[in-house]
Amino acid sequence: MLRALATKTGRVWAAKQSGVGQRALFSSGPQQQQGTFYEFRTYFIRPEQNAAFLQLTKEKIHLRTAHSELLGYWSVEYGGLNQVFHIWKYDSYSQRAGVRAALSQDPQWLGEYISKAIPMLSVQDNEVTYLVPWSQIQRPPKEGGAYELASYQMQPGGPAVWGDVFQAAVSAHAGPGYGHLVGVFHSEFGPLNRVHALWWYESPDGRAAVRHKAHEDARVVAAVRESVAHLQSQSNKLMFPCTFSPLK
Repeated sequence: MLRALATKTGRVWAAKQSGVGQRALFSSGPQQQQGTFYEFRTYFIRPEQNAAFLQLTKEKIHLRTAHSELLGYWSVEYGGLNQVFHIWKYDSYSQRAGVRAALSQDPQWLGEYISKAIPMLSVQDNEVTYLVPWSQIQRPPKEGGAYELASYQMQPGGPAVWGDVFQAAVSAHAGPGYGHLVGVFHSEFGPLNRVHALWWYESPDGRAAVRHKAHEDARVVAAVRESVAHLQSQSNKLMFPCTFSPLK
């Protein structure tokens, strides 16, 4: 399998020397086949307001979910203090525009949540992502546990250049059960050539144990070595789902 992967990767790099390869270098790879996208939102909370913000959101989140689907809502434990991360699902950009317009006219949402929540925040950030073609949302086998959002800034060129080796690296971890893969997302708006892998573990200690085991697996080491040749940087967050999060 690794030999076939290396051969295929070699063909990609060889093709870059031709005119076709130069076009592939700037291609996004396989075209997105569905309109559904996922908006990643990260809020930075003022430290003294962290508990109050989470309580307010718990009490009023139903005002927001009445307008569109919430996939998950997490509090960041490691990799960023006083942050929450949430994922919203949309079927189209027109749907999202309609949701935003409706929210701007919703007196309950504005009066009971937004007017109170905004002063508690210091920064808001968002990113539009799609599931990569070979990934689906896979809910964890049970509630509880910890989630890891691993984010990879890949070299310019898109999946046409690094998609196969990145998939092999993720599959090398997911296949043997070194973590439960919830989904893999590719950025559309926000930093380009960024890929996010969302993982679930029974506990932070469980995550540490399986990661140590994975580092001793020759297949994982080989697959990661192929992938990092296309990697510019990476970061991760360990997160716990909020009580109101659909993904728990």
